[in-house]
Amino acid sequence: MPELRTETMTVNMGPQHPSTHGVLRLVLTLDGEVVISSDITIGYLHTGIEKTIEQKKWQQVIPLVERMDYLSSQSNSMAFCLSVEQLLGIEVPDRVKWIRVLLAELQRINSHLVWLGTHGMEIGAVTVMLYCFRERELLLNINELIAGFRMFPSYMRIGGLREDLPPGFHDAVRAFLDRFPPKLQEYQDLLTKNPIYIKRTKGVGALTREEALGLGLVGPLARASGVAYDVRRAFPYLGYETFDFDVPVGGNGDVFDRYLVRIEEMRQSTSICRQALERITPTGVFDIEDYRIVPPPKDRVYTEMEALIQHFLIYSQGFNVPAGEAYVPVEGPRGEQGFYVVSDGTNRPVRVKPRAPSLLACQALPKMIVGGLIADVIAVIGSTDVVMGDVDR
Repeated sequence: MPELRTETMTVNMGPQHPSTHGVLRLVLTLDGEVVISSDITIGYLHTGIEKTIEQKKWQQVIPLVERMDYLSSQSNSMAFCLSVEQLLGIEVPDRVKWIRVLLAELQRINSHLVWLGTHGMEIGAVTVMLYCFRERELLLNINELIAGFRMFPSYMRIGGLREDLPPGFHDAVRAFLDRFPPKLQEYQDLLTKNPIYIKRTKGVGALTREEALGLGLVGPLARASGVAYDVRRAFPYLGYETFDFDVPVGGNGDVFDRYLVRIEEMRQSTSICRQALERITPTGVFDIEDYRIVPPPKDRVYTEMEALIQHFLIYSQGFNVPAGEAYVPVEGPRGEQGFYVVSDGTNRPVRVKPRAPSLLACQALPKMIVGGLIADVIAVIGSTDVVMGDVDR
C-alpha cells in the first residue's frame, strides 16, 4: 500500500471576505482543513485620519475620531474630550457627566448588538441578526433625536455637550430600557443552549489568562479569559465609582465565553443607563459656560454684541489648549480606548494618537486560530469584534 502523503496549501482569506469585518487579510497555510500558520495583513482601510487631525482645530477633531471605531463613536468622542479637558484643567458639571455616561452605555449596547448579530449570522444563526438589528434601530433613533445623525452624532464636545437634551429624550430612553431586557433574553434563548452554536464556539479560539495579558488584550476578549480589568473600575472617570454594576468575567477564554461576557455586559449597561437616567433632569446646564471654549447660547448671540463676537471667534479661530500631553482612558465596547493628545499651546493639536483595542485583537488572531479548523477561523474573528476603522487609521 503506497504511503499517504499530504501537501500544505496557502490560501488568502480576505481582504474582500464578508466575514473579516472589514478589509482584513489572512494568509493561511492549511494541512487539509487544519490551519498550521497564519499571517495577518492590515492597512487596506487606511484613511489618514491621524494625519488629518493635525490640520484641524480642536473641536473639528471630534467628527474624525468618531469615524475611527465607527461602532463606538460616542465613546471615542468622550475619550478625546476628556484628554483635552485635562489639558485645559476643566471639569464638566455633574449633569453633563451623567448624560455622557448614559450615551456611552447606550453606545456599548449598540456596538454589542452589531457584534452579536453579525457573529451569529456568520456561523448560521441568521435569526439573531434580524433580532439584534431590530433593537439597534431604536438606539439609532435616539442618536437622531439628540443630534440629527444616526451613527456619528458629534454630540459630545470639549467642555460639555453640543446642546441641551431635546424634548422626549427621557421617554425614548426609558422606552428602550423597558423593552430591551426581555429581548436580550430572546437572544440567549436562541443561542446559549443551542447545540449547533455550542459546538461551533465551545473550546474554539481559547486563550489562557497569561496569553491574554501577554498579548495586551483588553475588554471582553481579556475578561473572557479571566482578566478582571475594566477601566470604569480601575481608573474611574465621569463618576463611574458612584454607579452600581458588575464586571462579568469568564474562565475558559473561548468563543462561547466571549459571547457570555458581552451578553452580561449589555445587561449591566442597561442597569447603568437606568441609574444615570434617574440623575438627569430634563433641562439644565449642558456645558461649562466658559465662552472662551464653548459657544454662547443662541439667544444671547442674537441679542448681545459680545456674545456674537465670541461665537464668531469660537467657530473661526477655535481656542488654544495649554502646551502639554494627556491620556485619559475609557472603557469602550472593545476595551480600553483613549487618545494620547499633545498640544503646543495653539488652536490645533500637534498629535492625537489613539490606543486601538482592535489592533491588539488582530495581533492575537494567529494565537487563536493556528491548530484549529479553517471553519473555526470565522467564529474566532467574529468573537474578537474587530473594527478595521480602529486598526487602519
